[in-house]
Amino acid sequence: MNVQGVLNNYRVYNHGNRVIGAGDEFPLPSFDNTTYTVTGAGFLGEFEQPVVGHIKSIETEIPFRVMDKEAFEMMGSNINLTIRGSYQGLKTEDNENKYTPVRIVMKGKNKNFEGGKLKLAEGTDTKIKAELWYILIEIDGETMLELDKFNSKYIVCGKDMLAEVNKFC
Repeated sequence: MNVQGVLNNYRVYNHGNRVIGAGDEFPLPSFDNTTYTVTGAGFLGEFEQPVVGHIKSIETEIPFRVMDKEAFEMMGSNINLTIRGSYQGLKTEDNENKYTPVRIVMKGKNKNFEGGKLKLAEGTDTKIKAELWYILIEIDGETMLELDKFNSKYIVCGKDMLAEVNKFC
């Protein structure tokens, strides 16, 4: 049995170049489905039904320890981030550590630049908010989520959720 424990470490890359000034915490985006309301005879009230593959606006924050050149470069170009990390867990059979790779790819455009604050002996907490149109999340080489808004691609746990829809379009 494997017990997942913690994220041991991670690094952030933009267009393949390591982002040195990324903060110690990287918030991941939320995924809210577009829904429609179902109501009518035979239903007690109404309920919201998700439209498969249609995800509302996806926004993420890219943190920086200080306001530096890397932050301004992201402000002026498309964002193409790759985050590579390693989960550390425990194999209970032999009490050995187990490391599992995680990779997240995010593509989008800068929406907002927040300079942060100037305070002696502290970082500035600079942030970029980005609108994402593509995201891929892999754990141990397996696709957990891939969403490509421009190419009608929506994969969850390796299953193409739009395969049947795309046959007709």
